[in-house]
Amino acid sequence: MNDENKKTEKSEFFFGDDVFYSTEKVSGETAPEAEIKVEEKPKKQPAPHSRIYRPKKSFLYNLFEWLDVVVASIVVVVIIFTFVFRIVAIDGKSMNNTLFDGERVVITNMFYEPQKGDIVVISRNTENAVNANHYDEPIIKRIIATEGDTVDIDFDNGIVYVNGEALKEDYIKEPTTREGDVKFPLVVKENCVFVLGDNRNESLDSRSTEIGDNGLIDEKYILGHAVLRVLPFEKFGGIE
Repeated sequence: MNDENKKTEKSEFFFGDDVFYSTEKVSGETAPEAEIKVEEKPKKQPAPHSRIYRPKKSFLYNLFEWLDVVVASIVVVVIIFTFVFRIVAIDGKSMNNTLFDGERVVITNMFYEPQKGDIVVISRNTENAVNANHYDEPIIKRIIATEGDTVDIDFDNGIVYVNGEALKEDYIKEPTTREGDVKFPLVVKENCVFVLGDNRNESLDSRSTEIGDNGLIDEKYILGHAVLRVLPFEKFGGIE
């Protein structure tokens, strides 16, 4: 067979935009293998980085931006200390030796459930104060018993009993020897608490019918639980 009569066939395969050529076939006999030729699309050159013009902020713009942050922060603080936390001043000596006159404490009533031993601030109004001259003066006391508890006081020995057990009261200034007009033993009514001052002989509390219902305080009149002493600074910290 003459070379002139030989016919060459070339197969092409298309993959995307690239063309791949296979080996050549010659009719009548096999041609030597040909190299595969790959034609690739030219790679795109990355576009040069463009610069974005950012104008410099003026002094007034920065000032207003700073004031906006400050005002927003003040509003948040006011909301927190209005609806979540309050700072109250201690007036008098009924909570000595735990709290003293002139000290400042933080109270909160957020998700609060009264517990024995808690120090709480109690609202005074015409419904829970017999003496109209003091109806608008909140008081701060310690919860001794909650609903369902039975309270009894041995005034001769100065011992307070709750459900028949004598309380270990390391926080009081003196033993409980001062009596009031409330009769004991006393069962705490539903949704009420029984409170006493830590300075037992200088405190108007649940031993007197002048506050609450026969000395018992309805939980709705609890303004908050004292959780932190903020003044004086040297006594800053939690309250027990």
